[in-house]
Amino acid sequence: MDKPFLDKLRKIDPYVPGEQPKTDNIIKLNANENPYPPAPGVTEVLRTFDAAKLAIYPDANAKALKTAIAERFDLQPSQVFLGNGSDDVLALAFQSFFCSDKPILYPDITYSFYPVWCDLFRIPYENMPLDEDFCVNVRDYDKPNGGIVLPNPNAPTGRGVTLEFLEDLLQHNQDCVVIIDEAYVDFGAQSAVPLLDKYENLLIVQTTSKSRSLAGMRIGYALGSETLISTLEAVKNSYNSYTMDAIALAVGEASIRDEDYFQQTCRKVSTTRDRSAEALRALGFTVLPSLTNFLFVTHPNKKAPDIFAALREKGIFIRYFKLPRIDNYLRITVGTDEQMDKLIAALKEIL
Repeated sequence: MDKPFLDKLRKIDPYVPGEQPKTDNIIKLNANENPYPPAPGVTEVLRTFDAAKLAIYPDANAKALKTAIAERFDLQPSQVFLGNGSDDVLALAFQSFFCSDKPILYPDITYSFYPVWCDLFRIPYENMPLDEDFCVNVRDYDKPNGGIVLPNPNAPTGRGVTLEFLEDLLQHNQDCVVIIDEAYVDFGAQSAVPLLDKYENLLIVQTTSKSRSLAGMRIGYALGSETLISTLEAVKNSYNSYTMDAIALAVGEASIRDEDYFQQTCRKVSTTRDRSAEALRALGFTVLPSLTNFLFVTHPNKKAPDIFAALREKGIFIRYFKLPRIDNYLRITVGTDEQMDKLIAALKEIL
């Protein structure tokens, strides 16, 4: 039977998330999750939450959580936008700000959701090649464009740029929206937040999934000028005024308010990362400098897919990307010291 409507369906290659194993007896280092639990206040919120509150809609303005985030960054609540994870925030930002006939610019090796959104929303784009060391050249972005997206630090490479780099980028691109994706910024990179007062076209997107151990709750946010934030609110409210549930709002506030636990967790992950990087180098791996909660590595004598498969057989899950320029690299999430020691021991057997 002829079905002409099938020819009209959108043809999209969707984002492919990391594998989520269903068994407990594995070491999961493939999704850049935090190996430590959320802040103690989060557990308390979940223990004491009044289920009767679920019978009514949550606060559409999310006043308490926006205020907590604004106070942490010395901003106004009107400069904070919330979403169901940073992917939700980024997708809305792509829809809201990238409406030009000119292409948006972002690195050729980066978060693979960017081209998916461009294809979905029919946004023209151009990949800007990283150099041979996987670094961004700021001068590559001195060209006509419809917007810029720059992850800092970048994923999957783990490399970051300085605040001076970011200001240089913004100085030369004041006629378009510049999005800095700071999903991993808390593990040692420099945030663009100090530049918000100076550049009205700057939008910073962060998440609670990595440094705050809330990947299962889906809480992301954007920081920017009131002009950009109000635009995001208008677009969001054209779809759904209640994108965040009542539990997420309460959990998010508890997490943001516990600065001491947050800093402690970030330090633990960063310390383990640096120690693990040295151990991997001792095994012959080339390990890129990382300001994230993961390591991007390659080995001169063993192909990446073979290492990936061998570790999987041992119950250790990491990430392999079969993509140009990085098809011999592996991305390894930083786990606990015990998990990383088991990884190193397994690699010694494999190599």
